[in-house]
Amino acid sequence: TQAAGLPGCRGRTAASRRRSRACVAARAIWSAGKSISPDILLVIGSITEPGRLADLVATNLVTKVSEAQEVLEIEDPIERLHRVNELLDKEVKILTMQAKIQNRAREEMSKSQRDYFLREQLRAIKGELGESDAHSKEIEELRDKIAEAGMSVEAEKEASKQLDRLEMMNPESAEAAVIRTYIDWLIELPWSRKTVDAIDIGNARKVLDEDHYDLEKIKERILEFLGVRKLKSDHKGPILCFVGPPGVGKTSLGKSVARALGRKFIRISLGGVRDEAEIRGHRRTYVGAMPGKIIQGLKQAGSRNPVFMMDEIDKLGADFRGDPSSALLEVLDPEQNHSFVDHYINLPFDLRDVMFIATANMLDTIPPPLRDRMEVIQLAGYSSDEKLHIARRFLVPKQIEENGLDPEKIRFSDAALNTIVLSYTRESGLRNLERSVGAVCRKVALEVAEGKNQIRRIQPRHVEKFLGPVVYLPADEENEDQIGVAMGLAWTPVGGDVLYIEARRMKGMGQLTMTGHLGDVMKESAQAAWSYLRSKAEGYGIPEERFTKSQVHIHVPAGAIPKDGPSAGITMATALFSVLTGRLVRHDVAMTGEITLTGKVLPIGGLKMKILAAMRAGVKTIVIPEKNRKDMVDIPPHIRRQFEAVFVKTLDDVLATAIAKEITGKGAKKKAPAAIAKEITGKGGKKKTVTATA
Repeated sequence: TQAAGLPGCRGRTAASRRRSRACVAARAIWSAGKSISPDILLVIGSITEPGRLADLVATNLVTKVSEAQEVLEIEDPIERLHRVNELLDKEVKILTMQAKIQNRAREEMSKSQRDYFLREQLRAIKGELGESDAHSKEIEELRDKIAEAGMSVEAEKEASKQLDRLEMMNPESAEAAVIRTYIDWLIELPWSRKTVDAIDIGNARKVLDEDHYDLEKIKERILEFLGVRKLKSDHKGPILCFVGPPGVGKTSLGKSVARALGRKFIRISLGGVRDEAEIRGHRRTYVGAMPGKIIQGLKQAGSRNPVFMMDEIDKLGADFRGDPSSALLEVLDPEQNHSFVDHYINLPFDLRDVMFIATANMLDTIPPPLRDRMEVIQLAGYSSDEKLHIARRFLVPKQIEENGLDPEKIRFSDAALNTIVLSYTRESGLRNLERSVGAVCRKVALEVAEGKNQIRRIQPRHVEKFLGPVVYLPADEENEDQIGVAMGLAWTPVGGDVLYIEARRMKGMGQLTMTGHLGDVMKESAQAAWSYLRSKAEGYGIPEERFTKSQVHIHVPAGAIPKDGPSAGITMATALFSVLTGRLVRHDVAMTGEITLTGKVLPIGGLKMKILAAMRAGVKTIVIPEKNRKDMVDIPPHIRRQFEAVFVKTLDDVLATAIAKEITGKGAKKKAPAAIAKEITGKGGKKKTVTATA
């Protein structure tokens, strides 16, 4: 029927079926939009010879060269026309499918346009009736919120621009959802909202003392800020960095600062952060984009002047996604952070009123440009007395409450707390101490729950029963002085520690062997001590043969722990002197200091943490470089009274204190060995006096 309109397609005999089928297919292809000249269709309809018809159709309607060649290779006209019909049927199916897809897409587009047209008509009708639809109502609410948000001029202009775009969009579209989320972020940011600082210095001091024991240096810095703020209201917030071992209260101190100032407190953890977008945010072009941690924290605080703590800033990383520490340079620079731009917000935000506090375990891993922007405050560990006080005042009440015990029915004796501090924990911080106190409380809670006789007062015997055998044995008061063993002091990211230097002499050819996983700096210190002692061998009464015909081995336990630094120089020199002269080293003396090739003692760092480590080890005499005398102001008076500090300028001063007298015995007065006394005498017969200052 489709080919009825074509001339020559009227016959339907068996001989002309293939010709008629070709006519129908040609007509269908033309109807489907194939570019075919009407004259060609007329010629196709008028040809009666199958061969000529097949050739003409193949020439004009078969598009692939391989298929046209296949048709031409068939000699039988009827078979050739049959193959042409198969190719035409295939082409008709393809064109029909394409037409169906195009019609469906056209219908969907027409439906969308129709829906938009009807929606606009409905909106116009509701406007005439004084009614409003949900989308219009949402737009008006957002417009009111933008006006009330107190944005900067630039931010309000951008928010209004995006709102106008949203108003023209289909509210169900994906782009509308992205814009709506962006506008919500702009509205919820505290552009002008801030809390009023509590400028009551007396109350602030009280709050800081309630929450933390000691830490006077940090408390004084916070009170200084309050004092300046009281006199100058537009004073920029300080950028502080608390550096100290774990568990000394760096993070909790930030909360106390916020409470003392009456500000909101926000804490973010930067440990393991390697993506710059975590700080600056993602650009809105990405799916799932969101602002960085700085903007998120400010939104959470709801105030533009919170206390913003960035925990573990020394553990920032970097990879192919950027360097977060570089992004923090703008945040922590008072000269730049008035216009901090987050990639998501893409508008400047003023961070000058934010009080940033960073925490770190060590300064070495913080990039110098970032460290330069912060005011570093060092926190050392706690002494045993301080731990006892903190446990009694803070930790015990907290653990009793957390474990459901009655504070009126259970108490810890000072002896029990002292046993936990000295025998079960040996750290700079308080975490293990709190765990041990909590373990005792849990054991007591179990006995109460089982209906056993409740312990009213925790004694040392109860501590040993609940916590098991002691972990750290107390220092042996009867320990004897030894040859070639000296006690040094070391500093680590988790606090101070004692470091024993062992030296032994045997037959050899003048070799100096060093073991104990030592770094290059520590090996060089040992070599400097060895060379100095050899250069002064005659004055010290050391035969030259002990250098040339013996081998000396220095070992620093524990062998698996890496060690480096110059502060063990005088300790290694003392151990070497002892093993070369056969003199004993006092076991109750700890020392720290760098030695030079001329025998001078240079200053060291981390003095407070090293002194606390010596106190934990039961040492009462500590040898300290003279140039570190100024650092003693950081040692609280109640700690200074517990040990004797011997300040030294040269190795001779060190040996005068560290080397035991030749004749041992209880009650005997100790003096410097004769060899040392001879060296100290020097020219002119005038003796130097080695002074010890507590």
